[in-house]
Amino acid sequence: MSEEPPVRIVYSRSSTAAQSLLRQRHILTEAGLLIRTEGVAEGLRPAEEVLLFEDPATTSKIPALERPAFAEVAAAAHRGRPLALTGAQLEEVRSAFVDRGTSIAALARAHGVSRAAIRSALTGLLPGRPGPPVLIPTEDPAEALGAGR
Repeated sequence: MSEEPPVRIVYSRSSTAAQSLLRQRHILTEAGLLIRTEGVAEGLRPAEEVLLFEDPATTSKIPALERPAFAEVAAAAHRGRPLALTGAQLEEVRSAFVDRGTSIAALARAHGVSRAAIRSALTGLLPGRPGPPVLIPTEDPAEALGAGR
């Protein structure tokens, strides 16, 4: 099984309309992340396996996730490796752990994965390993964020 080359995510931003992304694009070209092209309006394109995101004239007073391109970066990155077990295997592992008390090591051997993969499959079931956060709807946004406590 051949391994796919890693995708490189590149984000650049200028703070004001008076600034430009040209200097950053020049540095990215020197690093081989952008490639010069002929007959294209901007004259540059991302290299293979490069995802380029740019936020021109975006002040730092705007929170990162409210910047259009940065929000795309967040959606494209920060997800981790896919789970080694999915679907029926995932349900079988969770059931064997909860219902039959099968050990993590035994589950890893039986499914041919690492113990870490089993622990990931058991997220929310292990002590000290909380599941994904649950958002509780509330009328007061400050209360939802824990403000005023």
